[in-house]
Amino acid sequence: MKKLGAAIVAVAVAASVAVLPSAHAADEVTIFGGFGGDQAKGFQAELDAFGAANGIKITYTTLASYDTDIRVKVKAGQAPNIGMWPQPGGLLEYSSVLEPIDSLKSVDLAGIKKTLVPGWAGLATKGGKTYGLPVSANVKSLVWYNPANFKAAGLTVPKTDADMTKLTDTIKSKKLGYPWCIGIESGGATGWAATDWMEEYVLRYGGEAEYTSWWKGKLAWSSPTVQKAAKKFADIALTAGNVNGGGKAIAATGFGATANLFATDKNKCFMMRQGSFITDFFPDDVKAEYKANNFTRVGVFKLPAPAGTTDAVLGGGDLAAAFDDKAATQKVLNFILSDKLGQGAMLATYPSYLSAHKTFPNAGYKNPITKNIAGILSSAKLFGFDGSDLAPAVVNATEWKELTNWIAGKKSQKQAFDAIDASWKKA
Repeated sequence: MKKLGAAIVAVAVAASVAVLPSAHAADEVTIFGGFGGDQAKGFQAELDAFGAANGIKITYTTLASYDTDIRVKVKAGQAPNIGMWPQPGGLLEYSSVLEPIDSLKSVDLAGIKKTLVPGWAGLATKGGKTYGLPVSANVKSLVWYNPANFKAAGLTVPKTDADMTKLTDTIKSKKLGYPWCIGIESGGATGWAATDWMEEYVLRYGGEAEYTSWWKGKLAWSSPTVQKAAKKFADIALTAGNVNGGGKAIAATGFGATANLFATDKNKCFMMRQGSFITDFFPDDVKAEYKANNFTRVGVFKLPAPAGTTDAVLGGGDLAAAFDDKAATQKVLNFILSDKLGQGAMLATYPSYLSAHKTFPNAGYKNPITKNIAGILSSAKLFGFDGSDLAPAVVNATEWKELTNWIAGKKSQKQAFDAIDASWKKA
């Protein structure tokens, strides 16, 4: 999962940490990551099976605030053998204390890269060397809805962006509820959900070249493409009546709380643009239905691209890297970076797991919605990794803060965007 629980990081790790000698036994491997709940259980179950077959004891530990916690662990000489970051930019800050995968002879780097969905292989590279590769993926270009609510209101799933706009207007004109459920509050990471909305439309309006220039700081937030994306986002999120409570409520509502689209009262909302990981935040009864392949109250469709723009897919994921080159570490890393991960207990325990490998067997996805989302990912003609996750930490943090200020009405769009552009001078 991306950014969940992430703390704001504003200093480069390379200049401030050093890995002290570890006491890990040769046949033991420790992994730290952000996977929690059922995802962590499924991951550990697959690690146990792999470890038993290879004589390795593998222990996975969840770090609730990964960016903060891994920094503390590494500085204290308690680095794991393998770390898993939700942000490529954060991973690369540790490049001076990580092992380049290119130098790990037991890791099939070429073979792994060959099976990845285009756009994933080069996310964590520096100086021509690869430091991290994905162990999981998520798709963000998704709109979730409640089929029962749609049916009761006589609504149909939109196929185009124009259809989605008409649907929004219909819900308001008929006073059925609120068209959209949007929340960007997330504790120390408040604002990340707003960056996703901007990324969705910069990717579509600008295509691969402008999107890449943008997250690298070469295309300003004042540019026509980014301004067009901002207008599109504002038309959805800040138009009166589209979201219960408007911008102030969006800034104060937890991103996970937006799963209240399953509510049935008069204040219900009908659509929620959120990543595939939002299933973790469904109400318990809906989560149980979803796990049992009962989709009476859960439906999803791909966020339509505006006419004339690139029909792209935005997403994110967790990338793994090694702190040492011992044989057991290499063997485990090779497994979790391959398309074999997820073919064991993972999907039975956590049906929303997605592999970043185009060779992952589609039949492995027993949940039809997950299978549909996996198809959206594997067939993507243009995949854009979360831009704020790729940007330097200080820029990432500024984006979260300033987009929140804009949406909450504390700053004008221009003031917020100018502040984001200025943050690149600190990167």
